[in-house]
Amino acid sequence: MTPVEAVRRYPEVVAGLLVIAGLAWWWTIVRMAGMDAGPGTDLGTLGWFTGSWVVMMAAMMLPSTVPTLTAYATGIRARAPSRSLLFVAGYLLAWTAAGLCAYVVFELGRGLLGSELAWHRAGRWAAGGVLACAAAYEFLPLKRVCLERCRGRLAASEVPARHDWQAALAAGVRGGGWCLGCSWALMAGLFALGVMSVTWMGLMAGLVALEKAGPSPRAARAATALVLAGLAIGILAAPHDVPGLVVPGSSGAHAMMKMMG
Repeated sequence: MTPVEAVRRYPEVVAGLLVIAGLAWWWTIVRMAGMDAGPGTDLGTLGWFTGSWVVMMAAMMLPSTVPTLTAYATGIRARAPSRSLLFVAGYLLAWTAAGLCAYVVFELGRGLLGSELAWHRAGRWAAGGVLACAAAYEFLPLKRVCLERCRGRLAASEVPARHDWQAALAAGVRGGGWCLGCSWALMAGLFALGVMSVTWMGLMAGLVALEKAGPSPRAARAATALVLAGLAIGILAAPHDVPGLVVPGSSGAHAMMKMMG
């Protein structure tokens, strides 16, 4: 189902997602102001990060769930708002679990290899390498399969026979799982650029939307890979010339840390 078809068939669902995403963007912009310290930005406490991550995912990902959610609603032939809300809750639950895993990996890496991953040592190479891997992932078969599901092409076995709240929640978790398979590398790229940066959040959200709702998924994947590869080269070759990048240790990073302090 294309975005235009989704708007025509389920205008209330699309409008609801956009309203929630808009509120999440507003909260994120207000909350994250001055917190971008570039690659390796401190994630804060687990509780603070979890709450912020959920809102960030709502802002970045919910507009792109329109094809999946409307395909689910079409499959069960139901327009009940409660089912859509439960689907969205399950979707965000999947991304919350992913965020918790990312937090654990990030903190373990910083604890075990903190000095080695400093920007002036291996940090720049690590950030560039993550972005390069994210670009390469765009061409893997797994990415293509997951993207097909995220564009609303659900298999018959994925449409639940029951229409109760448990089935709606489980369907949302499955949808979130397909979305994870499609977009986890882009989120890894966000960590590599600065996870608290509204600028990079906007870029990644735009790439996700282009892939999931654009007219040509193949062209969108190629464009995404090109952008990620360009950022990887820029970070490795001339990080101070990458627009929007806060380089750790620079005057911009010190200013951000001062504002946070």
